Amino acid sequence: MSSPNTPLDLTLDGGALTAQLVDFPSVSGDEQPLADAVEAALRALPHLTVDRYGNNVVARTILGRAERVLLAGHLDTVPIADNVPSYVDGDLLYGCGTSDMKSGVAVQLRLAATVPEPNRDLTFVFYDCEEIEASRNGLGHLAAAHPDWLAADFAILLEPSGAVVEGGCQGTLRARITLTGTRAHAARSWLGDNAVHRAAEVLTRLSDYRARIVEIDGLEYREGLNAVRIDGGVAGNVIPDECVVTVNFRYAPDRSEAQAEAHVREVFEGYRVDVTDSAPGALPGLGRPAAQAFVAAVGGTARAKFGWTDVARFSALGVPAVNYGPGDPNLAHKRDEHCSLTAIAEVEQRLRAWLA
Repeated sequence: MSSPNTPLDLTLDGGALTAQLVDFPSVSGDEQPLADAVEAALRALPHLTVDRYGNNVVARTILGRAERVLLAGHLDTVPIADNVPSYVDGDLLYGCGTSDMKSGVAVQLRLAATVPEPNRDLTFVFYDCEEIEASRNGLGHLAAAHPDWLAADFAILLEPSGAVVEGGCQGTLRARITLTGTRAHAARSWLGDNAVHRAAEVLTRLSDYRARIVEIDGLEYREGLNAVRIDGGVAGNVIPDECVVTVNFRYAPDRSEAQAEAHVREVFEGYRVDVTDSAPGALPGLGRPAAQAFVAAVGGTARAKFGWTDVARFSALGVPAVNYGPGDPNLAHKRDEHCSLTAIAEVEQRLRAWLA
């Protein structure tokens, strides 16, 4: 297992460098040693300008190119589950963070070290605390404190995507629909008004709901509005006077947060609606020249991202972004998390060809 005094070896191939990163524990909140190692490795490269804010490291080329592309990845992992140090079995590298997303970080570091004169100016962002509450997210802190460091024409988040371009991301909104009634003894239920029974109409509206399918930049986004929790009941002999149905709306990135909230309130008109959580989506921006060239260079196909990722933070800054990394999102956070060594090499090679 790598120690805080172990320097990163950027001459290793992508798979071996991923293994070194995995063996360098960096659970959310404990990224400083790895951030120190990343900073030291990047400062040794004369073609890069390096800045740091907290445990977030930003390296840039300043070559006066017509376009700037930003590549971003988070340094942290979920808690280790007896899956460090890493090991290799055939084409698969096993260990905490192999898929999410130290394989993507390894690709970033390899490109930073070995493409000194790219055809586009490059910004490499390595940030902390992605796997925990949004208030601690390092990319969010950078966007607030140093938005100029994140200026770009196009951004690639090397989150696991199975080596396929996933454009933009969905927005997400959670809301509580509150139903009220009158409490009474269950033996004399006619004296009360059962709030749980009132939830039937809310559930009917949900079951009858027809979600939009939206095409943006040639990608198909499917929306969804679903109940994710129901809370109600006082005791086994009491008619409940309150019931809360929590709903989650996953919406296409052509809607703003305000439009998404207005839609949910329209669906549940007549009921009390309290929004508890909201994050906007991100447009894929695949019509931009840099994005078109990127998709063509890495396989010519793209799909919509189902779920929310930090590409939304770039969208908020006016930077179109996609997800593209070697890891498999279905393996993220699992005890047997692993990544294909072939996929790591493939993603690096495709990005290198596009940038060189």
